[in-house]
Amino acid sequence: MKQLSNLDLSNNRISNLDEHSRFQLEKVYKVNNNFSIDISGNPLKCSCDTIDFIKWMSTTKVRIHNKHKTSCLTSHGNFESLLNPNRVFKKLQKECSSYSSLIVGTVASLVVFLFILIWGICYRNRWRLRYMYYMVKNKYQVQNKGNYNNDSQYEYDAFVSYDNNDRFFVHDKLLPCLEREAELKLCIHNRDFLPGNDIAANITSAIHNSRKVVIMMSHNYLDSYWCMFEYNMAKVESIYSRNKENILFLVFLEQMSPRDLPMMVLELVQSSSYIEYPNDEFGDTVFWNKLKEVLSQ
Repeated sequence: MKQLSNLDLSNNRISNLDEHSRFQLEKVYKVNNNFSIDISGNPLKCSCDTIDFIKWMSTTKVRIHNKHKTSCLTSHGNFESLLNPNRVFKKLQKECSSYSSLIVGTVASLVVFLFILIWGICYRNRWRLRYMYYMVKNKYQVQNKGNYNNDSQYEYDAFVSYDNNDRFFVHDKLLPCLEREAELKLCIHNRDFLPGNDIAANITSAIHNSRKVVIMMSHNYLDSYWCMFEYNMAKVESIYSRNKENILFLVFLEQMSPRDLPMMVLELVQSSSYIEYPNDEFGDTVFWNKLKEVLSQ
């Protein structure tokens, strides 16, 4: 219908002209510059969904009859005259940009909130997640080797967690007294860890396979990353795998004030058993007897 000169669409139920319709009208106008339309008396809508149609009305060269009788219904329930469609378009543009900014801002805020929430949950449970990861990894490796055993008996009486700077006390005093005299089986990292396995996997496996965990507490211990890793893995083991059974036993190798201890260690000191190494003849006897008693239970 390229020879069409006038299209009367008045008094129908048209809410807007879609992109395809507008494109066809522009094609007709290119052939016939006198082409005009009449869309008065229709329930036209002025909203963010029809903003392209209102923009077209303000920019098209197609003549629009009866503009003074043409109006549209806004999202607020008001009628706007389309005698000056450019004014209506600019008004809609502001409203829609604010609405879009609100949506973008809300979505962005929600994404940030969810990210912070998930990060907070992961951070709060970071030691549990790491423990679970290494336990699953250890079990998978053992199953692949064909040595998996679901026996509940522990391989070691105790895992000894200590800093390398305190190794002389462990090797020269602790091991002879507890292994030779008390016949306890201890696990220490430089002797019993499996070569080839990563350190974290060895630690979690050793703690899981030991009835108790003996912490040789010192300033050196607090400064060591791997010592604090062992401490936190032992706490997670006691809470989630041993039904909150107290498996940690603190041995203070030197005098330490409460302000020297981090909160997580101080909580254990206040709620659980600990003993200080006396370094005198009579005190040594009481110390070793107490340690043997605890680890033999």
